[in-house]
Amino acid sequence: MGNREDLLAGARQAVLERGLAKVTARDIASAAGVSLAAIGYHFGSKDQLVTEAIALGMGSDIGDDLDIAINATAGRSLGDWLPELLSALTEVARRHRDSLLLSFENGMQIARDPAQQAFMAQATEGALQDMGATVRTAHPDLTADQAAVVGQLLFLLFQGMGVQQLIVPDAPPLDGAALVDALEALRGSRSGG
Repeated sequence: MGNREDLLAGARQAVLERGLAKVTARDIASAAGVSLAAIGYHFGSKDQLVTEAIALGMGSDIGDDLDIAINATAGRSLGDWLPELLSALTEVARRHRDSLLLSFENGMQIARDPAQQAFMAQATEGALQDMGATVRTAHPDLTADQAAVVGQLLFLLFQGMGVQQLIVPDAPPLDGAALVDALEALRGSRSGG
């Protein structure tokens, strides 16, 4: 690995060990085994490094679990696979509670920093494209546009589930059958039926 990759891994490790509020640039450099100046050279700031490290970790860990959950629904109709998938998304949120907590905690910092917002906009676009592609692979009967919008809906549902898991972990999960009913009701109202 190069210094940049070492810094990303070191930042993730240091933040998980010390917490977002307590981690210092020196902690990260030490965990990465590189000089303190390398942070500025590669990322411009400790905050940007932390944001990228958290996004990368979430993208690989949580993203892989989301792909597995979506792929497990292959070949079934929406009414059959959506309820099961929502249960699986809830489990992904539960398994990755610490990463979600770290991400949402960092989100307050991102909300105040245009450079970090720009990075997250690109990262989110990539995540949405990946989810759309995974949905399309699992459900080739959907058009590319349909798979993309389903991927976006699943991404937003997962974010909401993640927040719920952090704030009210014992709340009942979103009922997939009820969501299918709601989607059908919305579709019926849109077509005038």
